Amino acid sequence: GTVSKDMAFGGYQQARLQAMLLAQGYVVIAPSAASGVAWQTNTGGPWDLTADSAVMTALFEAMARGDFTALDASRWYATGISSGGYMTSRMALSYAGKFRALAIESASWATCAGSLCAMPATLPADHPPTLFLHGRKDTIVPLSTAEDYFHKLQAGGFTAELEIDDNAGHEWLAVSPERITTWFESH
Repeated sequence: GTVSKDMAFGGYQQARLQAMLLAQGYVVIAPSAASGVAWQTNTGGPWDLTADSAVMTALFEAMARGDFTALDASRWYATGISSGGYMTSRMALSYAGKFRALAIESASWATCAGSLCAMPATLPADHPPTLFLHGRKDTIVPLSTAEDYFHKLQAGGFTAELEIDDNAGHEWLAVSPERITTWFESH
């Protein structure tokens, strides 16, 4: 099908990203949150008791079985926007060593929620290289929360980059498809 260029939250750029990754030979798996609306990564309860944790366990089992094709377990990447961006961060927090690199769009640390964001005292020792993409005009997830995470990674000696679009809000940035594909290719 076709994707409209005026999709909410820059959805057209997400479709472009998926097409670029597929063209580069990546297998793209795009799971939905158990609630169908937003991931539960930042709801405050124990992660292991969420329905989304069960979704991820089932997904990892399916990947290990080869349900999607033979995947190189040393070359897994994660990306997402908003709740999916927080969920992308969850990969570093709860699934140590599984992901080679992350790209977080319009979000921050796994347990943050919008402007309510407290970074943990320490980050996972094996935190993957992380690319942040954020619009300066984002009123749903303030840029400052992504900047705090980014600076915490840098201060800890982790690989991180931050791409800010001064004119964008809470959306996939126009540069996201190219930046994320290049980020994944370089890691």
